[in-house]
Amino acid sequence: MYLTKEVKESIFEKHGKGKNDTGTSEGQIALFTHRIKHLTEHLKTNRKDFNTERSLVLLVGKRRSLLAYLKKTEINRYRAIIKELGLRK
Repeated sequence: MYLTKEVKESIFEKHGKGKNDTGTSEGQIALFTHRIKHLTEHLKTNRKDFNTERSLVLLVGKRRSLLAYLKKTEINRYRAIIKELGLRK
């Protein structure tokens, strides 16, 4: 499995306030980004997997709405997470 407990904890520890703090926007955006990268690689080899494609589109939408929320409320945190994850916007 690509997303183990240890991987999640490391993502939240690096981008959130701690390894058990799963509610911060930065942590959730980082987790979504990790999952999006994995699904993108999967779809490169399995291009007819439409269920995974739908899941990918939904994840991108969730990440996009979280980024919009963060941009609206705290622009400095938004800029930091964009720069840290290397997202385009």
